[in-house]
Formats: sequence, structure tokens, C-alpha cells
Amino acid sequence: MATQPYALACEGGLDKASSSFELLRRPGAATRLRNFEVDIAGGYRRINGFSVLGGGSAVRPNSTNQVLGLHVYADGVIACSGTNIYFSLDGTSWLQINRDSVDSGGDNYSTFTGRSTLARTSQGKAHFVTFEGDTTYGEVVITDEGSGAKPFYFKMTGTGALSDRTYFAKEITVSGTVYPKFCTIHDKHLVVGGAATAPNTIYYSDSAKTTGADIDDFANDGGAIKLDDQVVGLKSFRDDLIIFCKNSIYKLVNINNSSTIAIQPITQNIGCLDGKSIQEIGGDLVFLAPDGIRTLAGTVRIGDVELGTVSRAIQPIMKDIADNISSFNISSIVIRDKSQYRLYYGTSSTGTASEGIIGTLKTNEQGFTQFQWAETFGIDASAAATSGFNSSGVEKHYHGDYNGYVYNHDTGNSFNPSEVETNIKAEYQTPDLDYGDLGTLKTLKYVKISATPEGEISSTLRIRYNFDDPDSPQPSDYSISVDKPSLFGNATFTTGSYVFGAASDPITRQVVEGSGHSNYFRVFSDDTKDPYTVNGIYIDYEPSGRQ
Repeated sequence: MATQPYALACEGGLDKASSSFELLRRPGAATRLRNFEVDIAGGYRRINGFSVLGGGSAVRPNSTNQVLGLHVYADGVIACSGTNIYFSLDGTSWLQINRDSVDSGGDNYSTFTGRSTLARTSQGKAHFVTFEGDTTYGEVVITDEGSGAKPFYFKMTGTGALSDRTYFAKEITVSGTVYPKFCTIHDKHLVVGGAATAPNTIYYSDSAKTTGADIDDFANDGGAIKLDDQVVGLKSFRDDLIIFCKNSIYKLVNINNSSTIAIQPITQNIGCLDGKSIQEIGGDLVFLAPDGIRTLAGTVRIGDVELGTVSRAIQPIMKDIADNISSFNISSIVIRDKSQYRLYYGTSSTGTASEGIIGTLKTNEQGFTQFQWAETFGIDASAAATSGFNSSGVEKHYHGDYNGYVYNHDTGNSFNPSEVETNIKAEYQTPDLDYGDLGTLKTLKYVKISATPEGEISSTLRIRYNFDDPDSPQPSDYSISVDKPSLFGNATFTTGSYVFGAASDPITRQVVEGSGHSNYFRVFSDDTKDPYTVNGIYIDYEPSGRQ
């Protein structure tokens, strides 16, 4: 009988919720997609790694103390670790900035570094917000989920060496000894809430917009509002302040009008499991709810919002996170140029075995934009991951770990926990394919894999028949190697492994063996080579009798 062609394009992302029979009609989806990401340009791309900030000259902010929070600020990064707060330009040295009795007009470097320490008693997971205002780099406010520190204010002016700059730092008194856990800026008000002694209360400062008050002024025309639920996160979204609570979500409206300011419920049936999961991406807020990742989007009706679940395809993973949320440290990050939301979860005991999910906003065949998912393994982000634009307008990504290291996130070809280079173990597996007829036996002749190499590819192809039936003969694995094609202006004759005249998206042909009513393909690698993207697979097979 003549051979038949079949082709699948890699699209749709990870699907852990559908049955194997449902997935027969979705061949482009993945049943395994670990340390791959859905590429906005198409296909599944092996992720980048991470490297220690500062490289071979790296210094940890506070020895082996866990990194509790990171924030892109000015031309560097702020790190909370142990009971202190630090700033660094490049990770080779860290300036302790939690100083006491700093002059209200600012300290020069030598005066600032000579001040006594303003210890952050029982400092926990840190939350940051920057008020841009009219200063050089903006004003940073830091709260944390411990129970012994007031919000901390920090501002820096000047350029060049740190020794040539001016520093401002102080604690913010909100109300007596209230220690809020969460913070945000909304319409030029500083809003904080979730203190252990007042878990249901939010506090807002006087307006820097209408009165010209300092952003930290709670003593004059600020206020407080008590809700019916425990606050777990705050986020300014369009014209509203969104208040995420344990079992509900509210919005605060008209913050600048004391006669009409009000709290309005969005939902009293869905809450947020962890404030560290809240991010803005694609014009929406996303957060971790008990039933998965949800979005909070503004609708076409003025003042209206809607909630939607966007993680149904990976519901088993989300259920595991929700069921064990009390033991997980949650962190999240947005990588804007990839349209990605990443959420990491793990405990100090898992070390580099911590896990995560990657959601890429991508337009499907029907023209709808939706999240397509993948998994990560081996990025130990503790409770510290951040992204943002520095003072040069460059987007920076960082994460910190339980051993006190700060890393450049999403860079390089390897993982480097504690400065030890480690392979990236990546795997992509298709659903079981029946080629349109599960009752017909098929003998595979060869496959062609379309891949985009960013360097030399050295991966493995595995084929398993009949839903990985142990009684069916299964072939040995196949090695797939692809050299990087040359690009004019980039490739050289003496550097790297280049093929001149090759296509930018080469197709590798591999003769295979075996037969079955269905089969899946798995592409995997375990190395420190450059990333690569699997775009699709073409299969040539010969059908035989119905069995």
C-alpha cells in the first residue's frame, strides 16, 4: 500500500486536562512541555537559563540569607534579604540602604553609609512600588509580609558612581504600630493594607496629585477603610484600585473625593491565594485563584470588570498548587517582549527542584488571544522574581533564591544555581496520534522535524506506539543533530558550528521503524547548548489492515 503523509504544527501549548482521546483531534498540543516555552513567533522553544548577577565577581547581598524580594530601580536592583535591604548596580557589591536617621534633605554617600542600621524585624516576603513623581528615579516604598516592620521609603538621586549620589531613607508611619504587608500607588496615593493587627483594613495617604503632599503623608487627609475579608494584595488597574482578598475581590473608586469614595464588590465567591501572583500583562490583571489562574479585565461597559479562568488546560497542575499553597513560596514575573507570565512555586526543601508555569499570550487560529502554557523545572525563585525597565529604558529580569544569590533571569544556555553550571533538561511530547483512524495499523517510514536552531542542536527523538503499551515492540531512541545555519553578518568561518547556505529553519529527516495503531513523539535534550524551537513534525507512514 502506498505511504501516506501527515503533518502537525506545534501550537496550543501544554494540555494536562484533556483525555488522550480528546487530544487525538489536537495533534499540535503537548502532553509534556517542560523547560520549553510557547514562542509568540510559533512553535515550542527550549527556554533560556539564568546566571548569577555579577558573574565571576558576584557577591551575595546578605551572605546565605534567603532573598525575600527584588525590585528593578534606577540603574540597578534592590534586594531584601534577612533583616536588611540592599541596592546594587551590577551584583559585584551591595549598598545597604535600610539606614536610620537619614537627613530629610538627603545624605551624601559617606554620611549615609555611616548611619546606623534600621533593622527590618522579622522581614518576610517583600512587596515594592515605585512612585515616579518628578524625581530622577522615583520613590520606592517597600512593605513585607513579616509582622515587625513599618513600610520603608527610599529615594536616590544623582548619576555615576554610588559615591557621587544622594540618598533618602526612612520608615513610614501609617497608623501607630501598624505594619502593612502590601502596597501600591493609585492616582498618586500610596495605599497599603493587610497588617497582621488589621488584616481587613487598607490605608491611603494624602494625595500628591491634588494637594501636593508627600507620597508617605498619612497624617493629614489620608484615610482608612475596613473590608469584610482579609487583604492579600493591592493593584491599581485603570481608574480603580483593585483589592484582592482571601475569599473576595473589591475595587475602590473615587479615591480623590471624600464624599463619594466607596468600596464596591467585584466578586465575593473568588479570592486570591497569594499576592505575589498578581501581575499586569496584555492590559489585564492576572492572579492565582483557588481554581487556577484568572484574569480581571475591564469590559466595554464603563466601570465594569469581568473575571475569567485562563488555565483550564493545566488544571491538574493548578489544583496541586492550590492544595499545597500553605507550603509553597509563590513568585511571579512578566517578560514583556515574550508576552509571558511566569509563576514559580516551591519550598526551601526543594532547592533547585522548584517548579513553575509559563503562560504565553498568543493569538490562536480563530483570532482570539489566549494563554498557552508550559512548565519549568529547576529555577529556584524562592519568593523573589521581578521585571521592570531601568533608567535607560531597558527591561531587566531577576530572581533570587534560598541561598542568597541574585540571578539574571531568562538568559544564557544553562542553569547556574549557586554559581554551578547545570544542564537544562527539556522535553516536548506530542499527544498520541491516530492519523485520522485509530482502527488502522500504521508503519512509520520516516519523519521530518522542522526546528529553528540558535546554535548547534543535539537532541533525542523517542517514538512510542499504542499509548506506550509495554506489550508492543518499541524502537530505540534516535539522535537528532542540527548545525546552526549561517546568517550574513553574524557567522564566521572560524567561530562556532555553522553551515553556510543552509536554511534558517532546517528540516531534519530521520528514518524510523515500528508500527501501531497510534504513536507519540518526544523530543528532549539535556545539555548547555543554545536554545532551539521545534516548529512541527512531518510523518510518512504506510497504513495496513484494520485490526
